Amino acid sequence: MALSRLEKAQVWLFKAVMGVLFTFYRLFSPRRPALSGKRLPPVNNPLLVVSATQLARKIRRKEVSSVELVQAYIDRIQEVNPLLNAVIKDRFAAALQEAAQVDKLIEEETGGEEVLEDRLPLLGVPLSVKESFALQGMPYTTGVISRRGVVANVDAPPVALLKRAGAIPLGVTNTSELCMWSESHNHLNGMTNNPYDLERIPGGSSGGEGSILGGAGAVIGIGSDIGGSIRMPCFFNGIFGHKTTPGVVSCENQYPPTSGRQDEYVSTGPMCRYAEDMLPMLKIMAGPNAHMLSLNTKVDLKKLRFFTIPHDGGTPLTYPVSKELMDIQKKVVERLEADLGVKVQEVHLPELRYGFQIWDTYMGLPDKEGKPPLPFATLMGEPGRPVWPLWELLKWIMGKSEHTMAAIGLALLEMTHVSRPSTFIIEQKEKLQKTVDELLGTDGVFLYPPHPRVAPEHHHPLFRPFDFAYTGIINILGLPVTQCPLGLSEEGLPLGVQVVGGKLQDHLTLAVALYLEKTFGGWRDPGAK
Repeated sequence: MALSRLEKAQVWLFKAVMGVLFTFYRLFSPRRPALSGKRLPPVNNPLLVVSATQLARKIRRKEVSSVELVQAYIDRIQEVNPLLNAVIKDRFAAALQEAAQVDKLIEEETGGEEVLEDRLPLLGVPLSVKESFALQGMPYTTGVISRRGVVANVDAPPVALLKRAGAIPLGVTNTSELCMWSESHNHLNGMTNNPYDLERIPGGSSGGEGSILGGAGAVIGIGSDIGGSIRMPCFFNGIFGHKTTPGVVSCENQYPPTSGRQDEYVSTGPMCRYAEDMLPMLKIMAGPNAHMLSLNTKVDLKKLRFFTIPHDGGTPLTYPVSKELMDIQKKVVERLEADLGVKVQEVHLPELRYGFQIWDTYMGLPDKEGKPPLPFATLMGEPGRPVWPLWELLKWIMGKSEHTMAAIGLALLEMTHVSRPSTFIIEQKEKLQKTVDELLGTDGVFLYPPHPRVAPEHHHPLFRPFDFAYTGIINILGLPVTQCPLGLSEEGLPLGVQVVGGKLQDHLTLAVALYLEKTFGGWRDPGAK
């Protein structure tokens, strides 16, 4: 859909204003050490290029010890983390002790491999954890300086379930401040870098997870997603990730907590280098709710209905989708049609043009009792008074603020919200929901770009703040979606696509992910020449 003259003028004005602000930011922001020319070392240990599913099998069969595997990942983290700043607190000594206990358990087990697989499917496999999840004994700050020293005294339910299945946490990974930005940067733990280009972002808010997984410092991890916080990091770092249908995996013991109606849009899910690990992880993480999903159902891809949505239709707020992402999505369509004999129908949904406005409106809606969401400025100020955004902006200019420009900007944006939501935007969302639900049913999936561009350079999202609408709109629609890597661009940066299914049809998108990994090669070593 072509833009009107007014919208073209809005685009020009928006870009001009962002350009001025970018210049202003570069003048006042602190300089960071140059990383240009540096790159990650290649993966040399063969244990680091095996899926968690296969590693668990090797451990059960005594082909490799858990201690050997955990040590291999510790060595890799120590090798790459000085460049990535992804893992902000490790528990290596405890992990090695737990691995030794695993090896002892296997030596003493008399029930056979099948018993271990059924009871402890991830026995001895290392795990990374996003720092916004409570992991007992580890920092629990989400990058807020006022929370420095806060340590989790319990495990978040999905973390506890993964540990109960035998996984061994190696540490916690960096996030954006309060998990509400597309770049993992805060003044407590610093800035995380992309393993494919250290001058670029790993995404957010699960950017530490994406970075350490993409850099082969972990094989499986756990993330949360309320606007793309699993999918953007997975896209930018060339790995797989799954945003689960909301309400299936528990989101308790995460910080910050949801309020208003946000629990309808947030999801917890697996982040993995290998597609085959997502489904068994999701089975574990869903716990007592696993029955809600048809995860044991075999999927015949030839019987699915496929659709492709190449872009949001054009809007003044988001940049156009790049040619390289449009082209790779077309290649997916061509391969699906050639390999499976299906017809992939291209559809255009005009309501997607309002993706950001829909996300922003619904994130601000009150709960069933009429209680509005907790203001972002309040979260920034806890445990004290709410911050005053304009005062924080002035402090930032003077180099005195404890908060990032992204957090201050979000608090400033919140000040512009009107008390009553737009009737027009509500109507657009309801129309889009009805159309998409009818389109997908229980046997349909659609392809959609995860972002308008490949991983941006550091700080650039501040001046393209609404591009996350490509992921955020899926949260508001309440749909499951799997982010899949599709090789590298000419610049050597990951390409990818979102595979979206109907509500509770998570097994369909996970099955498509397996096909796309086999067809396009999946994760690529960022250190390989």
